[in-house]
Amino acid sequence: MFKSADSGNSIGKNIDISAEEYQAIQQFLNQSCGIALGENKQYLVKSRLLPLLGKFELSSFTDLTKVLQSSAFSSQKLKSAVIDAMTTNETFWFRDERQFAEIRDKVLPELLKQKNGSIRVWSAACSSGQEPYSISICGLDALKASAKNRSLQIIGTDISEAILEEAKKAVYSEAALARGVDEITKARYFHKSYDGYTLNPEVSQQVRFQQFNLLKSFTALGRFDIIFCRNVLIYFSDQVKRDILTRMADSLEPGGYLFLSSTEAMPAGIHAFELVRSGLTSYFRKIG
Repeated sequence: MFKSADSGNSIGKNIDISAEEYQAIQQFLNQSCGIALGENKQYLVKSRLLPLLGKFELSSFTDLTKVLQSSAFSSQKLKSAVIDAMTTNETFWFRDERQFAEIRDKVLPELLKQKNGSIRVWSAACSSGQEPYSISICGLDALKASAKNRSLQIIGTDISEAILEEAKKAVYSEAALARGVDEITKARYFHKSYDGYTLNPEVSQQVRFQQFNLLKSFTALGRFDIIFCRNVLIYFSDQVKRDILTRMADSLEPGGYLFLSSTEAMPAGIHAFELVRSGLTSYFRKIG
């Protein structure tokens, strides 16, 4: 979730972050979006937030922290910019391809047999859209294989409004497609456009995007058959992780599925899920 340092930034290198300023930024990130920023990350914070000082005409990190601590409406733009700067958008197509194969070949076919209505999927922390669009492609493949006239409703959420604007465009560079899209998939589901490769409407129309903070109530999002929450919980405290997963369990239909990344385990104290092992991958099913 944290962006790597930009060593090319030369603006204000003589401006340092004091212990008090760092603590204020830690507190803001924790309270606003649940990020547990550890100790000794002053250089990371400085490298990501220095550009904002000039952009917002601030002379120091003290000025920045004063705005972060303000409740004024005028402070919201800077607060959003700080969150955008400190959250990473590292993603690629069909990340952990075994999970996507499981979605296409097993999970979605089972749901298509069990359900009569639309299948609803939530991609939490969706970044620039590769994950929900990958789910959409798998869904189209599963629907074609089943010959059922059904639909998928996929919602991709992220705390960063800027990255969601990129996701909504559904346009990707050759380099972005090289990270996970083979030539067959590229030919089938993308078409060349003046600024890159654009997803075909049959893929993009199944996905909608919404700015969303995982610390907020999930009620307005509705209920889901599948939730993807991968590579984001590792940046939260154990208490916040348990809270998010408990509320995700409440948002899943009985027997619904939760996908964490292949390197994440279910925290202690969460009893709403059973582990499903299939081949070389695993995921979770809601009990009941």
